[in-house]
Amino acid sequence: MIFLAPVMLVLMLVAVFPILYSLYLSFFRIKLTRPNRTPFVWLDNYTDLFGNELFWTSVARTVVFSVVSVSAIAVIALLVSLLLNQDFRFRRVLSTIILVPWAIPYVANALMWKWIYDSGYGALNGLLFQLDFISRYMVFLGDQNKTIYLIANAFVWKEVPLATILLLVSLKAIPSDLYAAARVDGATVWSRFVHVTLPAMKPGFLLVMIYETMMAIRHFDLFFILTEGGPGDASHVLSWHIYVETFRNLSFGSGAAMSYVLALVTFALSYIFIRTLGRRV
Repeated sequence: MIFLAPVMLVLMLVAVFPILYSLYLSFFRIKLTRPNRTPFVWLDNYTDLFGNELFWTSVARTVVFSVVSVSAIAVIALLVSLLLNQDFRFRRVLSTIILVPWAIPYVANALMWKWIYDSGYGALNGLLFQLDFISRYMVFLGDQNKTIYLIANAFVWKEVPLATILLLVSLKAIPSDLYAAARVDGATVWSRFVHVTLPAMKPGFLLVMIYETMMAIRHFDLFFILTEGGPGDASHVLSWHIYVETFRNLSFGSGAAMSYVLALVTFALSYIFIRTLGRRV
């Protein structure tokens, strides 16, 4: 305990104290434009959120972004992991290349996709124009109906490699005897996939669903660099709303309250995934 004490002290200072202090702030009406007036409001910061139309708009945008992103990550990672589980030439090279997006920092990833989506010199516009899919360059991130999905695409590109690794580990752990027994019983490729592969991959899917859902719900970098919540409120997700309320409106009390709402929702979803998938693993 003596040797662990310094580490525990550091964790208390950099992790536990900020969490508890932000909870304390959420019970006060703290606005830095009037620093001498910080009344104790108890749960008013929380109740005010549920009457805020923009808050519910940000929740709806977050749900759309999370569902689209996590679903796409799960499907693509499953297909890629099944491919990498096969024996073919250059498999190791392909495995290395797939890890490249995961190694790119989030800010660099966001800047890269901002250039790709650019309306003047973006690679996506150039490719579509050369293939005659479009007659003129488009402002992709200026379309309210497409913005959230374009940001989700950038997020999926970054997160698929990690999900692939987690699912590939589950695939490698499946005993070959199960497939041999299924073949003896006359099971087709689809039957082996449904009744052998998928059930054995549930631990990997559990990790992917929990981790990627947490990342999607609280993701901020792409929204900050690509659109800053725009155009209009098309990409005004909850994490961006918390940033605007806290650091632009300087309302630290309501910002802390929204942060705790986001944390509670994340924990609730994780619990649901564990209860539904974990008990069958």
